[in-house]
Amino acid sequence: MDSALLSTTITIFLALLGYLATYINNLRLSQRKDKLDRINRQLSELYGPMFSLTHASNIAWQGFRSIHRPNQPYFDGTKLPEKDLAAWRLWMTTVFMPINTKLYELILAKSDLLIETDMPQSLLLFCAHVAAYQAVLEQWKNKDYSEHLSVVEYPRAIEQYAQKSYAKLKAMQAALLGNKNRAR
Repeated sequence: MDSALLSTTITIFLALLGYLATYINNLRLSQRKDKLDRINRQLSELYGPMFSLTHASNIAWQGFRSIHRPNQPYFDGTKLPEKDLAAWRLWMTTVFMPINTKLYELILAKSDLLIETDMPQSLLLFCAHVAAYQAVLEQWKNKDYSEHLSVVEYPRAIEQYAQKSYAKLKAMQAALLGNKNRAR
């Protein structure tokens, strides 16, 4: 009789142990899937577009600078010739601000996907830069060209932030997928 009780107890214990192992494994897999899903959303909805937009803006800026005042600062405190100011207004309204506006709206709409718990300073400064430039653009619509710059300087750190965050998330994604070479 004791042997039957022992056998039953061991069977129940092993069944419970098997159930617990299955539960823990399923929980781990579910958490891994949730983490991968979030990283995929961060990449596709925020950091991928952010990286692309900041990179495109930088390439456009380099192209602009290769044509306009290539060997000197663009705005260095001296009065620029009207042709340079007109070129700036054209590029700002047709190239830079459309990119900036897309990025601004992206940051506002998808800030829940940020890696950090607090909004990074470069993103806050970028949003302030774009918002402040709206007043300048409105002046230009009214043919008032007395101002050409935002009162908040463009934060170059946003480009580095976008690139580093994108690379970090791609590496995390690759690790979760079990492919170390994928992040290259």
